[in-house]
Amino acid sequence: MKVLVINCGSSSLKYQLLNPENGEVFAKGLCERIGIDGSRMEYEVPAKDFEKEFLSPMPTHKEALTLLINTLTDKEIGVVASVDEVDAIGHRVVHGGEEFAKSVLLTPEVMKAIEANNELAPLHNPANLMGIETCMELMPGKPNVGVFDTAFHQTMPKKAFMYALPYEDYTELKVRKYGFHGTSHKFVSEECIKTLGNPEHSRIIVCHLGNGASISAVKDGKCIDTSMGLTPLQGVMMGTRCGDIDPAAVLFIKGKRNLSDKEMDARLNKQSGILGIYGKSSDCRDMENGVAEGDERAILAEQMFIYKIRAYVGNYAAQLGGLDAICFTGGIGENAPGVRAGVVEGLEFMGVKINPEINNVRKKGTVDLSAADSKVKVFKIQTNEELAIARDTFEIVTKL
Repeated sequence: MKVLVINCGSSSLKYQLLNPENGEVFAKGLCERIGIDGSRMEYEVPAKDFEKEFLSPMPTHKEALTLLINTLTDKEIGVVASVDEVDAIGHRVVHGGEEFAKSVLLTPEVMKAIEANNELAPLHNPANLMGIETCMELMPGKPNVGVFDTAFHQTMPKKAFMYALPYEDYTELKVRKYGFHGTSHKFVSEECIKTLGNPEHSRIIVCHLGNGASISAVKDGKCIDTSMGLTPLQGVMMGTRCGDIDPAAVLFIKGKRNLSDKEMDARLNKQSGILGIYGKSSDCRDMENGVAEGDERAILAEQMFIYKIRAYVGNYAAQLGGLDAICFTGGIGENAPGVRAGVVEGLEFMGVKINPEINNVRKKGTVDLSAADSKVKVFKIQTNEELAIARDTFEIVTKL
């Protein structure tokens, strides 16, 4: 089977054509600057070690998808003879609200329900819907499946997802913790359970660490808590997001600096986190270089980043009633040994010990980082959200 995975942003479109049964990637790439001058598409065929860049006007996602389809079916560089070979399309949808606790076949009714959650993800859901509608127009008759960032976290109990606000803010405005990065948390926790030997009971903490970062507590394969909230702003400190903060601090800064709601939102989401503390970059690699050079603000940023993650690990270990494994994933989680070592430092009282030699070796896939005498397993697991979306799509489509 061939599944086309689509991830539409407001001005971008990431894609992969892959086999969900064995993970083989036939083609992948990115369309960017959609609706902006200088739009371009990256196209890669891994099996042939072939890469090409297309510079082409893309006023809307329709032109981007048309270019993608034409390239996939091109006689010289394409990977399929026609779109007839594409069996289904899997779409990343950021926000499913409370309506969607799992991936679903996309129907007019489902799309209306997604649209009803647009105000919860105004930058993402409309773009996701645009991609879905365009695929349905350009590839009529193909089954389309929606895979939600929020779905995996919908198993959280009410005591975990509720905010201590007036109850009508939940019932009337849908204000609660939803969580994000769910596709990654689901994929990584499932891989961890397999690696542990598929035990009936398991207590796992997944640390998805990238420019956006979130932590989840997974008990027996189900999420019981996660760090992100109503929006991706809550939780640990991130590349440009502040993470947890006293709400009164927001009102204080806004008033003192005479900022508009939009300006304050940008300050919290785009000017804070590692960038706000370090000052020179939001990239963890730049921060680590600054640490090596003795930059005091880089050192502080790294210490804060690690401290916030470790605090969530301790919290979730308590909520889980113990711990079987900690998993690191995402761009930072997979590639920053110093961050991994820092997070587990001081957790020896919980039986967590890391092997420094293995931790410092760069290796893809799933790697056991645990010391020989560690009572808790520590893994680095390479996430694969596209494969997770393709698998869910395959599972739903084969039941039609």
